[in-house]
Amino acid sequence: MILHADNFRAGYIAIIGRPNVGKSTLLNKLVEQKISITSKKAQTTRFRINGILTDQRTQFVFVDTPGFQTHYTNGLNAAMNRVVTQSMREVNVILFVIEAMRLDQRDIAVLKILPENVPIILVVNKIDKLAEKNRLLPFLNEVAQIAEFSDIIPVSAMHKIQLPELLNTIRDYLPISQPMYDKDEITDRSERFLAGEFIREKLFRLVGDEIPYSTSVVVDQFKLENHLHKIYATILVDKPNQKAIIIGKKGEKLKQIASQARKDMELMFGEKVYLEVWVKVKGGWADSESVLRNLGYE
Repeated sequence: MILHADNFRAGYIAIIGRPNVGKSTLLNKLVEQKISITSKKAQTTRFRINGILTDQRTQFVFVDTPGFQTHYTNGLNAAMNRVVTQSMREVNVILFVIEAMRLDQRDIAVLKILPENVPIILVVNKIDKLAEKNRLLPFLNEVAQIAEFSDIIPVSAMHKIQLPELLNTIRDYLPISQPMYDKDEITDRSERFLAGEFIREKLFRLVGDEIPYSTSVVVDQFKLENHLHKIYATILVDKPNQKAIIIGKKGEKLKQIASQARKDMELMFGEKVYLEVWVKVKGGWADSESVLRNLGYE
């Protein structure tokens, strides 16, 4: 454990926003490790994931949450929205993330559910994509009028622009406290959980637009034998035609998904991985409370 200074600070920071504003990328760049999966599609993040960053003065526990859903009504989306609202009640600071030059009704919908008794830092992401940099300041002045934010920090999560400034700002709002985790821990999630997430990320990246929303991943077995991780997983789909699409011609698509997921696992675990993945049809899983509970949705 680290040596604790009298003014050491530690606390939880929720990362909140609509889908696709870069919340998971922000988490990964802040903790300098890929622990939350990313893609350009909504619903990529479905679970609450804590990312931990500890330095000599502070332990930041970032709580990555699903994008708050305003257009979908099945059981899965309701469960994801519950994760968002529950997370906000248990943190010291909230990072409300939006995209630079984009503020729409989905952002406003998220803003309306933010609690009033927690400091809210507005994080304006993707400033690297601005062709005209002089448009940023008027935009920041505009969004400053819509709510009383504790601070406003423009960043580029992808390129780590202003992330040190963001950390310094967050530190001021955290309580003086002993650390909650060992200094070497980077997440509260298990390797088994991360293995399933890496597979699900490849589904979102490698399969057509609609299919990933009808899928989930179950890690059936996770064993470590002589520095070799043996992992057996099942992809759940809603309909038989979705199974055929994921498997692909002569099984090539499924092989591609498994191969890319395995490489991510080996990078994270630091050891070789043997991975087998199957696809199983389970109709209506996204609206089944019992199935959602078994999959780990709160």
